Amino acid sequence: MRREGEAAAIKASCAAEGQSRPVFTTESACQDCYKCVRHCHCKAIQIIDARAAILPNRCVSCGECVRVCPSHAKKIRSDLARAQRLVALGEQVHASIAPSFPGHYRGVSINRLAGALKRLGFAGVGETALGAQLVSARTAQMLCEVRGGAWLSSACPAAVEFIRKYHPRWASRILPVVSPVQAHARWLRQRFGQEVRTVFFGPCAAKKVEADNAPETLSLALTFGELDEWLARVGVSLAEVDEAPLSHGVAEEGRLYPIEGGMNETLRAPELDARLITVSGLGNLARLIERIDADAFDASGTKLFVEMLACEGGCLNGPAMAQGAGLDVIVEVERAGRRQASAGRQVAVSLDMAFTPAAVESPTPDEVALKKALESLGKFTAADELNCGACGYNSCRQLAAALVEGKAETSMCLSHLRRISQKTSNALIRYIPVAVVLADDNLQVVECNRNFAELCGEEVLTAYDACGNLSGAYLASLLPFTELFESVLQGGGEIEKFNQSLGDRILNLSVFAIAEGRVIGAILQDVTQYELKREQVAGRAREVIRKNVLTVQRIAHALGEHMADTEVLLSEIAGAWSDKPGEGA
Repeated sequence: MRREGEAAAIKASCAAEGQSRPVFTTESACQDCYKCVRHCHCKAIQIIDARAAILPNRCVSCGECVRVCPSHAKKIRSDLARAQRLVALGEQVHASIAPSFPGHYRGVSINRLAGALKRLGFAGVGETALGAQLVSARTAQMLCEVRGGAWLSSACPAAVEFIRKYHPRWASRILPVVSPVQAHARWLRQRFGQEVRTVFFGPCAAKKVEADNAPETLSLALTFGELDEWLARVGVSLAEVDEAPLSHGVAEEGRLYPIEGGMNETLRAPELDARLITVSGLGNLARLIERIDADAFDASGTKLFVEMLACEGGCLNGPAMAQGAGLDVIVEVERAGRRQASAGRQVAVSLDMAFTPAAVESPTPDEVALKKALESLGKFTAADELNCGACGYNSCRQLAAALVEGKAETSMCLSHLRRISQKTSNALIRYIPVAVVLADDNLQVVECNRNFAELCGEEVLTAYDACGNLSGAYLASLLPFTELFESVLQGGGEIEKFNQSLGDRILNLSVFAIAEGRVIGAILQDVTQYELKREQVAGRAREVIRKNVLTVQRIAHALGEHMADTEVLLSEIAGAWSDKPGEGA
């Protein structure tokens, strides 16, 4: 009963988490740089309040946005907890290791990885490359059976989704074969029983889509990074773990799959009368598809097979790969795989899988709506359309279309934002009721208002009114105290001066750094009238004080004379009194 309850909990958890897309955005970390928009070949990004959200119906989970995001706001969903619960149940869980592992685990053998995975509780460990060999064998069979035409590989799930969604007429041209990991999982179920569970480890985000869509075959898909975290949690060190034999045999030519052209290397056989080409990167794939005339290949009977890879350079450059594929890794992968054809290998398990179109609806906006959107960006003529690409779109019209569709915001247009900012700052500078000037590191005027020109004299004011600005003028020719500006340029900070003389004017000024060492600003306030009024008040006060002092002096003088007269009088009275007869006898 306990096992059944835990299994039900895992199934419910998988169903709930399966609704979450493999690639998502951590909104709090998004820095509105639009780099993901710029690199997304599907434009599956919606900007909401300057934050990039992924549109699930448009995304093919190629993971390019994860790779390029400078703030690491784009993440690949973690299925580690689900995998740990699955193994903890004691189910017959087998690990399938992608042949790209040498790119992530430099110098670590497949057998050492097998030893580590068995320490984690896996019942068996094998190579996804075994499934790749089966896929190549079945692909070779199908190419030999068709009379001609242009055909696409099915090994890369992101590339397959890209074709189904954005080039749906080519969906029927995808050879109806499952991917290598699906082939490996089917082979495991046939060999070990239908109850076996398969967990994939690799550099791919799109493999999680495969697991979500077919959990009965592929239980979970984890990245190499999730495996690193798992090993760290249980304290298993790859440097110390013992090697273990692979449970499913050793792969050969299938190990070439992660390098560009690796699949085609497994198809080169005399009996295969087909032209083989490899295209990596969704942008390159789109350009090729748009140029190929499939009907011409059908009519001529010529066979063309295109090995499609979503990641440029192959799976070794997958979005969850810790390091890019260097030449040393490519050489290691080539040495590990044998350059032989898979044609002739026995395919004892059904690998068939049909691919149907899943076209993404992207309505084309009418010209009126497009024009209105362009005008909201300040684009009124063709000359206004800079097509700079800063917004992430290739042209201003593409951005306008995205605006109509609700995927973009006007703030994404850098030139439009700059114009608004300039207009706002210019308005503030021009209409602020004090003199303002901005200067560069050469002490040349960048911007100023009319109040500043007026402070500098009639000739300067005339020049300002004629040109609308004083840009390029040297401050030394306008102000006598440029040493204050030089000091701020060199040391930064802010300097305030009060009662600074400028001709017959008295100024209070503040000089401050805007971009340290490059741009400075100053606010100058004419306080001449206030200072004159204050001087007048002070003068009147001094006059009143002077008069009061004189009055007090006169009073004191008068009091002094009065006291002297009183003293004489009293002395005379006292002397006269003492001379009376009989007194003193």
